[in-house]
Amino acid sequence: MANKYVNFVSDEHFLNCIKNLHNSYLKAKNNISKRSLYANKVDTVKLTFDSKFNDISEEDLIQSEILRQIDKSINNSIGIFHEQILGGISGFEIGNLSGFDIKSTDNKLFADIKNKHNTMNSSAAESLFQKLARYADDYKTARCYWVQILAKGSFEENWKGDINGKEYGHSRVFKISGDKFYALLSGEEDAFFQLYKALPVAISDYLKSVDSEKLVKENSALDEIASETEKSKRSILDQITFENYSYYLGFDKL
Repeated sequence: MANKYVNFVSDEHFLNCIKNLHNSYLKAKNNISKRSLYANKVDTVKLTFDSKFNDISEEDLIQSEILRQIDKSINNSIGIFHEQILGGISGFEIGNLSGFDIKSTDNKLFADIKNKHNTMNSSAAESLFQKLARYADDYKTARCYWVQILAKGSFEENWKGDINGKEYGHSRVFKISGDKFYALLSGEEDAFFQLYKALPVAISDYLKSVDSEKLVKENSALDEIASETEKSKRSILDQITFENYSYYLGFDKL
């Protein structure tokens, strides 16, 4: 029987990867309490400009700030989603914190997956090259890849060049775009496109199976702040400013 979603992993595996990512979303949403929102101090000067220049209500503004913090937490989970999908292809497995993200079961391929092409500084890039080069040296027939799921082009090429002022190169260390890597592992040229087209259908199917009554309560930060404004009679922005900067000169008068 043909798969419903993509050709290269089972429907069961595909839905399970979506379930894992959904759980990460729920956890991230549930973690945004007032305390976590304030952890790094809220820039209420910027929020004031945002509110006035972009004509956004204070409630919507704070909700956007909460979503921004959730987004920071989720970005890493998206990379894990790709690892899990690719690890379900026959002949490959995920690393489970073993130093690589994906490898072939015959040790002829090792890969480190980054969701975006620009997520590393030069020191991180140097460290990654050195790690991939060690795998290439330890496994004499292995090809080792820096995978950029969202890259600036479609490519598979030898990774060489100047990193941190040092010249790096290895005959079996490569960098590769997400579409090419999905094609390489699956044997299907349009595998990444299959994934993209299948996601809306598979997510809808998954959500139909989830009991909404049992979902984790979403972030409480805005509710907590609103509750404080009822007592203090401050605006939401003044309340956040007071709770973050009441020790600044004059701010105790808010």
